[in-house]
Amino acid sequence: MAREYSRVDRIGDQMQRELAVLIQREIKDPRVGMVTVNAVKVSRDLGYADVYVSLMSTEELSEQSPEVQASLAVLNKAAGFLRGQVGRAMKLRVVPHLRFHFDALLGQSRRMDRLIREAVGDSPVVPRDDNDDPVSDNPERDA
Repeated sequence: MAREYSRVDRIGDQMQRELAVLIQREIKDPRVGMVTVNAVKVSRDLGYADVYVSLMSTEELSEQSPEVQASLAVLNKAAGFLRGQVGRAMKLRVVPHLRFHFDALLGQSRRMDRLIREAVGDSPVVPRDDNDDPVSDNPERDA
């Protein structure tokens, strides 16, 4: 039997959608840049919501990067405003306090992809013969 989809999970998913739109449209500070809301983890008592964000950049970013620090500072400063807007949009009686964190998963996945490409190369592992057409192997279709 499937696990029940709890109210806290549903609130977290809805908050993720609302925050993504609000950060994109309402936060006008140029230090924020291109922010993606990756996940929202809401505590069981709805006291806090940990918001995991990543920044789009051409270079590898870490928690200590100045761009990340500036963006997190702006988002944490705007947390009260965002909390009020989320509460109005979702019509929640109790709105969790927002805590923003940098999500390094995107950088880790890029690094893993680069390592795999270095180890394997760009050529496919199994060579593909273009003369073999899987559609023509079906005798019923050719008839």
